[in-house]
Amino acid sequence: MNPIIIVGTGLAGYTLAREFRKLNKTAPLLLVTADDGGFYSKPMLSNAFAQRKQPAELLTQTAAQMAEQLGATILTGARVESIDTDTMTVTTSAGTFAYDKLVLAVGAQPIRLAIDGNAADQIMSVNHINDYQHFRQRISASGGASRVMILGAGLIGCEFADDLAGAGHQVTLVDPSKAPLAALAPPALSQGLRVALEARGIGLRLGTTAARIDRVDGGLTVSLADGSVVETDIVLSAVGLRPDLRLAQAANVVTGRGIVVDAFGKTSAAHMYALGDCAEYTVDGNRNIVLPYIAPLMAAARAFARTLDGQPTAIDLRPTPVMVKTPSLPLALVPPPSHAAAGGNWHETSIGEQVICRFYDENGCMRGFGVAPHEAKIRQSLLAELGSPIASAA
Repeated sequence: MNPIIIVGTGLAGYTLAREFRKLNKTAPLLLVTADDGGFYSKPMLSNAFAQRKQPAELLTQTAAQMAEQLGATILTGARVESIDTDTMTVTTSAGTFAYDKLVLAVGAQPIRLAIDGNAADQIMSVNHINDYQHFRQRISASGGASRVMILGAGLIGCEFADDLAGAGHQVTLVDPSKAPLAALAPPALSQGLRVALEARGIGLRLGTTAARIDRVDGGLTVSLADGSVVETDIVLSAVGLRPDLRLAQAANVVTGRGIVVDAFGKTSAAHMYALGDCAEYTVDGNRNIVLPYIAPLMAAARAFARTLDGQPTAIDLRPTPVMVKTPSLPLALVPPPSHAAAGGNWHETSIGEQVICRFYDENGCMRGFGVAPHEAKIRQSLLAELGSPIASAA
């Protein structure tokens, strides 16, 4: 019997393997990864500095320990070179393997900015624990309170900025939007986060972008599009991720923003599935939905596991709050669906220091919310309100 092969040992791949083993203890499992296969929680990368955690402390289990726990074979240091969907084989740098079912859990890759200057190659990104280790080494090499410029004031950029500032580093945050987290958060919470980050000592350069980066006197000089210049030691890019489509496209699997999957996680190729940051879902009839968050990944993995075990189960991608790990102002967000956002409006209320924003579409139906600071009770209450008319809001 050929194994189920999972390509990728990030949170998606390992979560799926764990969920599958709860249902099926005997079917052969083969996980393939280009790295060492150690398990860690990727969201921890953006809030580990203030906790003074070294990369080794973020790893909770080795590949050998995961293999024993899962009753699986984990092939480490093996890069997938090609997939033949006709013969149902995966060719890797360590050999060719036949599969019964194949799951791509290959994640996403950092977006690379086109920036001029003789130090443009010094831009860093953190998308893996090895990146995090390299970043920490650069921080240490730059001295105690390093100057760090972060390009991108989205979810990851804001989390890194808050974390680094909390660890004593001088942080500058650059973004073309007029407020941090502008693409996810309602305006009132974006502005609230801006005030909180500035109070933390973070320099915000909003409404502009980095035009060039040059080496000057042992450091880096960043010229911004608005004509200003900022000196720094390190430049970290956090402008976003793109689903990794390389293997799928080479195998002639249908892709859009991500690897297109149906309600059961199936791709256009027989016996092939995609999960996690690399996948493109359809939610409420709307395609092109990429969900790079923990909650939808976990929900999809549970459904996938049942489907792989012969119990076809549709993915239930119900709204779940995105938790923003910014200690200066912790937020919980359920952004409204893009198709509902155009004709609607945000309504803001306050309870003491807590700000609650509800989004109502053009029909007066609540389709999203944001709250800061957040707590479990109010999150659950707001989730229960989703879909309700404006008159019923508390």
